Amino acid sequence: MVLKGACTIIAAPDGQTRINWRGNPALATAGTGDVLAGAIAGLLAQGMTPYEAASAGVFLHSRAGAIACETLGDAGLLASDLLPLLPVARKQVGAVARDR
Repeated sequence: MVLKGACTIIAAPDGQTRINWRGNPALATAGTGDVLAGAIAGLLAQGMTPYEAASAGVFLHSRAGAIACETLGDAGLLASDLLPLLPVARKQVGAVARDR
């Protein structure tokens, strides 16, 4: 389960929970939750477990929101502005992981 808000909570049936505190005003726009759901579905289709897909999807979604704030500002974002930033966020996360 994913509860999207100022912080986003991810919960598994076995009681595991994660909290992502990286939300921002850009993500408080109609349709951004649909983008998040699509990101999670895409990760599920790539073979991730539901809990890991939800966790990764929430993280990438929040990172894409941060990129949107940095480039577009924190007001007036459309969900369609967020969608193309997901691959950018994934690339950034991959670059950080490779550098470790």
